[in-house]
Amino acid sequence: MIKYVIINSDDNVAVAIETLNAGDVVAIKGDIINIVSNVPAGHKFALNDIKNGSHIIKYGYSIGHARSNIYKGSLVNGFNTETNLGELLEYSYRPIPEIISSTTEKREFMGYLRADGRVGIRNEIWIVPTVGCVNGVAGKLAAMLNKENEDTSIDSFFSVTHNHGCSQLGDDLENTRKILRNLVKHPNAGGVLVIGLGCENNQLDSFQKFIGEYDSSRIKFMECQRVPGDELIEGMNLLREICKVVKNDRREKLPLSKLNVGLKCGGSDGFSGITANPLLGLFSDFLVSQGGTSVLTEVPEMFGAETILMNRCQDIATFNKTVSLINDFKKYFIDNGQSVYENPSPGNIAGGISTLEEKSLGCTQKSGKSKVRDVLSYGDVLKVNGLNLLSAPGNDIVASTALAAAGCQLILFTTGRGTPLGSCVPTIKISSNTSLFIKKPNWIDFNAGGIVEGEEISVTCKKLIDMVIDVASGRRVKNEDNEFRDIAIFKTGVTL
Repeated sequence: MIKYVIINSDDNVAVAIETLNAGDVVAIKGDIINIVSNVPAGHKFALNDIKNGSHIIKYGYSIGHARSNIYKGSLVNGFNTETNLGELLEYSYRPIPEIISSTTEKREFMGYLRADGRVGIRNEIWIVPTVGCVNGVAGKLAAMLNKENEDTSIDSFFSVTHNHGCSQLGDDLENTRKILRNLVKHPNAGGVLVIGLGCENNQLDSFQKFIGEYDSSRIKFMECQRVPGDELIEGMNLLREICKVVKNDRREKLPLSKLNVGLKCGGSDGFSGITANPLLGLFSDFLVSQGGTSVLTEVPEMFGAETILMNRCQDIATFNKTVSLINDFKKYFIDNGQSVYENPSPGNIAGGISTLEEKSLGCTQKSGKSKVRDVLSYGDVLKVNGLNLLSAPGNDIVASTALAAAGCQLILFTTGRGTPLGSCVPTIKISSNTSLFIKKPNWIDFNAGGIVEGEEISVTCKKLIDMVIDVASGRRVKNEDNEFRDIAIFKTGVTL
């Protein structure tokens, strides 16, 4: 069995597929390499001597430079590697041609066509609080509705709880309102009960106006302090009215052009950029070729690979929006006294990732090779089909919530170390390695680890496409089975 992988012919490091011990001998293209220090699976070792200050090349790009002399066969990690990156940069637009191939095979799924033309892949009833103070009421109503209702035409009932809406000012309050508005109108929700308390900054009356046009038979409102009696009785009466409408919805055959898929990674390891993330890139290109939409977020995990995305922008206007996306997020770091190029998280480092460039070059592979068609601010909703970039941090649940609020009906979430996380939309967890898939079957839905074990990535992608279509057509995933559904809203300012 081959114990290593070289990603790009220009690389001066290889990635160990299984742990290599000091004293092991590896043959690479006729060259014998003596491993001089232990190299855990997913970590890098030098293919030749790398002098102090010289670039370390992975994915065909520099992921940093050597802090000291690194000898052939040695472990390459955060102790002997340093980032090349600085702070704010100026960028030039150097467009490159789109090289993905379109497919003649048109795929379909069974979804719910809503009255506004959008499509849901679930027919659920959501209970959405305007403020965290009524989370308990929302949760209790969801439990009562689940116990009472046995109509199988409704997929599930759950509360979309959060800790915001009270004592917020400025942009934080506006972000909360935008995210909640988008979730209230999400096409996976056939019906929604919005619950307020009465004294919060996110007042129910003004929030109701902020939502805009809506179907009053499917979206209803209750302010707990105004209810003269038991708010649970009133809430259940409203939910029963919603159920009467939602239970009549039926799935129908729809083209993949109606599917919006969020691309996310978390708990990455050294295999993420070799297996799971390139797999998502291949899937993204397929979906775009079908007229569908994929959305890449986690802006700090674009730092160091941003020019690749910029040069794939469809025009200068989209390029300029991408430059703003990157520099505005860098300024957010600087304004808060934080280093723009902070090291990867402890879990990432333990998994074999040494610098932010290395993480970003792996992370952005989820976007494939198609053109960037639009760039969304935090809280925006998708307007253009194709590959979109979305402003949100790398934090798993904040980014996943932003993807759902933008209109993604499901999220593909790659991980090398594992996470039980689930958002308010189906969140398909994809392992970068087979050992994680075996170890955590209650978390992981799909295994990309076979790619380093000899399976062609195109074969793995066909399996993933089939699974996504099945999920979009009603197949439940682990976060739904476990009832792990969370949201979190980006916060930057003062709380009263």
